[in-house]
Amino acid sequence: MTPWEAVAVFAAGVAAGGINSVVGSGSLITFPTLLAFGYPPIVANVSNNVGLVPGGVTGVLGYREELGGQRGRLVRLGVASVIGSVAGGLLLLNLPESAFKIIVPVLIGLSLVLVLVQPYLGKWLAGRRRDRHAHGGPLLWLGVLGAGMYGGYFGAAQGIVLIGLLGIFLDESLQKINAAKVVLALLVNSAAAVLFVFVAPLDWWAVAMVALGSMVGGYLGARLGRRLPPVLLRGVIVVVGIVAIVNLIMD
Repeated sequence: MTPWEAVAVFAAGVAAGGINSVVGSGSLITFPTLLAFGYPPIVANVSNNVGLVPGGVTGVLGYREELGGQRGRLVRLGVASVIGSVAGGLLLLNLPESAFKIIVPVLIGLSLVLVLVQPYLGKWLAGRRRDRHAHGGPLLWLGVLGAGMYGGYFGAAQGIVLIGLLGIFLDESLQKINAAKVVLALLVNSAAAVLFVFVAPLDWWAVAMVALGSMVGGYLGARLGRRLPPVLLRGVIVVVGIVAIVNLIMD
């Protein structure tokens, strides 16, 4: 990695950390950046996953006020996130790279659709919040398990998936739901990272640059990102996501 590439990956990490705290989908910034610098898709994916863990930690610190009173719920749902993440990570490591190149563009495409429909989804969810189980019930647990599998395999937009699930099954403000999302996404990335550190092909320079950037972006995103125009964030994510799809198809 050249010095200029390191700076670019660090900057992408800052953006990804902030976007993960505010919206989700930060991997749509860092993953295509690594692809653009010639990293193989699997190496880019696992290095990106491990590097984003510190950003998740600082994001959780930034949302500590909104996490008040959610400990029991997050312990219950966190178990589903960890189990799902390990399962998704094992799928990533055991399926051939050719399958990853086919599956990931589809996942990114679906993620971009979620990014675009999120404002409408939020309005629809607001009209459906009536009586809710305190922890979301078994259907939410299973949904979080599935989101964990998705995140362990390829984490882009798992935060948006989680916001959708939590918003359907929980009667909470969007800020508290977003805080819970940050914790669950951190658990997914952390569980997959532990697996990847021991058995996956990592590039530690890429991990370090993404990690340093995501730490800065994660905290700033949690504290200040609510003031940024969501339309602008979604536009950046969609453009970068399309670039990632093109890079994967052309590779």
